[in-house]
Amino acid sequence: MKGIIEAVGAALDVAGVLVIAVGTVVASVVFGLRWVRARRGADVYRLYRQGVGRAILLGLELLVAADIIRTVAVSPTFESVGVLAVIVAVRTFLSFSLQVELEGRLPWQPSPAPAGVRPTPGRPAPSEG
Repeated sequence: MKGIIEAVGAALDVAGVLVIAVGTVVASVVFGLRWVRARRGADVYRLYRQGVGRAILLGLELLVAADIIRTVAVSPTFESVGVLAVIVAVRTFLSFSLQVELEGRLPWQPSPAPAGVRPTPGRPAPSEG
């Protein structure tokens, strides 16, 4: 059983790294194409950073899952769980920071209403419902 768990953890590690690498390459190619077409550096660069940030966020989630599976299922010693806690804390902080940067708001703040949509008085905005 340990072999299967290790294999699953290793597969998730590989998947996490691939998601980050492929996502960054795809975002870079899209950035290049947009820049050649639009020549508006600020808008194109912002979209590029968002694409790379999303790839990193997803990759980090997979890497955390791999760490949890390997640490808790294979060798649940007090030391290994402590190391896992530190790794998860660092990766969670990175994920939180990236998400705030991508969305421009804290997770507990309501999403802004889409352009052209006004909330009706007495009714919640579409993002609050």
